[in-house]
Amino acid sequence: MTSLAALLSALMSTLQVFPLCDRVKVTETKAFAADQFFFKLRAELHHGTHFQVRVYYNQGHVDYAYQLFAAVPLLRWDNKEEFPHLPTYPHHHHDASGGIKSSPLTGNPVEDIEVVLREIAAFLH
Repeated sequence: MTSLAALLSALMSTLQVFPLCDRVKVTETKAFAADQFFFKLRAELHHGTHFQVRVYYNQGHVDYAYQLFAAVPLLRWDNKEEFPHLPTYPHHHHDASGGIKSSPLTGNPVEDIEVVLREIAAFLH
């Protein structure tokens, strides 16, 4: 079982060592039960951008949204069930031009954040 504290700590640690991260903070947490919780993190990145992580965990199921933004959204990954035609449904990626693509994410935030941060680093360089 994953706890709010454990998952939050793992993601905070990953963001704090990300070379493009200037600062990261928890903006919201809600614990409904030991195995049901929500949190939101926001990181200030180089180049005037921000990165937000939203996770809702419910008895092993994870709903997530990762977003890179400045004045407008730049990149987003989520698993909202809205693009059933994609082979990676419900996981998908909103690219900088507004396109919707398949996503390599799996719904495991500890693993997925590494993939997202690599893509953000490539996008910002």
